[in-house]
Amino acid sequence: MDNPKQKEAKKADLDWLLLAHSAGEICLKFLDESGFCLWSPISYSYARTGEQKVLEQTKKRGKRLNILGLYSVGVSFDYGLKLGSFRGETYLKLLQWQAEQAAWRLAKTGQITVIVQDNHPIHMSKKVKEYHADWQAKGLFLFQLPKYSSEMNLIETEWHQIKTHELAGRIFEDEYDLAIAVIDGIEARAQKGKYHTERFLFNSA
Repeated sequence: MDNPKQKEAKKADLDWLLLAHSAGEICLKFLDESGFCLWSPISYSYARTGEQKVLEQTKKRGKRLNILGLYSVGVSFDYGLKLGSFRGETYLKLLQWQAEQAAWRLAKTGQITVIVQDNHPIHMSKKVKEYHADWQAKGLFLFQLPKYSSEMNLIETEWHQIKTHELAGRIFEDEYDLAIAVIDGIEARAQKGKYHTERFLFNSA
């Protein structure tokens, strides 16, 4: 576990990166995974006096729809959707896509791209580390958060907003309807935040 001084130092480094991002000196993105189910959580409910509360549900809970997203504050939200768990190869596909974007950005603007992520085993695997030198040559660098520091990952706020304000209390018939609702929720958040979105298609990579 990172000790308090190490965590404090990481926080200071991240604050510096955020300032550089705000000044347009770098492109900073926060990466994380989340998931959605056919039955969305309910924040509150009500019923008439003397009546039993009733919640309609589908016959099955369905498969979990996972999302791997990259949030650049005030700029963009890139993401990919997948039924079931993300594995090393899906993470690599998304990062390779980001590396190509980073190379274009470096050539056009001189900006490097920094992706902030947690210490998930996939992120730290030997296979992934083999790509680091190539990604850095393209202008893509990784910033590892300290353990148990989700509050430092700003994409967490986006997950909360989408689940609480865009999908809360909704029941979906199937995973297709759920995916459309998630996409619409992301677009709604982007309009409010005035940033653009781009969806990565894993099966086309």
